[in-house]
Amino acid sequence: MKTILVTGGAGYIGSHTVVELLKNPEYDVIIVDNFSNSNPEIVNRLYEVTQRPIKIYHRDCRDQMDDILSEHKVDAIIHFAAYKSVGESNQNPLIYYQNNINTLLNILICCEEFKVKNFIFSSSCTVYGKTEELPLTENSKINEPFSVYGYTK
Repeated sequence: MKTILVTGGAGYIGSHTVVELLKNPEYDVIIVDNFSNSNPEIVNRLYEVTQRPIKIYHRDCRDQMDDILSEHKVDAIIHFAAYKSVGESNQNPLIYYQNNINTLLNILICCEEFKVKNFIFSSSCTVYGKTEELPLTENSKINEPFSVYGYTK
């Protein structure tokens, strides 16, 4: 059995990812979410959809997570926990830098400390800035982001 920790796992993309992961009987899922952009009720819905238990930690990813990684042998982390509003990021840039960068750094430190070698970071197409090229691919030219959110991703 492999254990996947999904930060922001109660959010829109995170919860859909959790459902897909739990379709594989070889995966267990742990969610870490502070519910700032999601609803705790989603965890009950995830169980209804998957009929699989999900361990949930109501925690901000900027906070200490050693206890979680000590308790569980985590094989991979998928990191979705970030603020995501382009407009809000330009109005409150420090909040976005503080949250999005510090959650990422904290998770990467945990990966190093607990030897979690599999890490997926949820970026955003906003890192490509203003472009005429559609559809965007991972080989598309990265331009100057047009928002603080883009810089933090």
